[in-house]
Amino acid sequence: MKTLTDKTALITGASKGLGKAMAVALAEAGASVALVSRDQPKLDEVAAQIRAGGGRAEVFAADVADEAQVARVRDQFAAKFGGKLHILVNNAGINIRKSVTDFTLAEWNSVMNTNMTSAFLMCRAFVPMMRGQGYGRIINMTSIMAHVALPGRTAYSASKTALLGFTRALALELAAERITVNGISPGVFGTEMNIPLMQNPELSAQFLAKIPMNRWGKPEEIGKLAVYLCSEDASFITGTDVLIDGGWTAQ
Repeated sequence: MKTLTDKTALITGASKGLGKAMAVALAEAGASVALVSRDQPKLDEVAAQIRAGGGRAEVFAADVADEAQVARVRDQFAAKFGGKLHILVNNAGINIRKSVTDFTLAEWNSVMNTNMTSAFLMCRAFVPMMRGQGYGRIINMTSIMAHVALPGRTAYSASKTALLGFTRALALELAAERITVNGISPGVFGTEMNIPLMQNPELSAQFLAKIPMNRWGKPEEIGKLAVYLCSEDASFITGTDVLIDGGWTAQ
């Protein structure tokens, strides 16, 4: 159903994986979508897929951890979409897996800036466009690593835990504007990045052993959840984090 007709949505990290899945799902629900990532060719592919289905998609190549580039995207978006935004999905993220004693400061900052600071920069730039409409949705892609942890994930877990705290505080700031702010914490999903793991019987078995439902998540399941959180049916849900992990964190 076209539950998001007449809405505009901006998704960071939209060139692949869960960002792509959410962008496609939001477009299928009727939203006009702005696709943002550093990978222009991949963005063009996603935009072409959305347009082939009759949706509107605009592409903005940028590093959302860079203040100047976020400002540029804001101005370009305002010119193309008339200065109004209804849905913001902060999905851009990276992970560096190594012992804390092996991290360089540059690597640590890279994870924190991409996963956490980018969400701050995007919200600071785009929340003014969301005010005064009586409707708004912000989704921050947190992670089960904001709730549990694994060795070698110090930077990633720290960044996602910080993003969860940011989500809760921002929800309180914007509640009076009828702008909801929620996190989605995915477990392991069958994205392009995880295909090598899924195809490795030993490594796949190690992950599946932690998942009571004994399967990998499907990217389209994240897309459907994002559509629900952006719908009118979810207007009373704010300041929370939705775990979608097959039961991993219930153990």
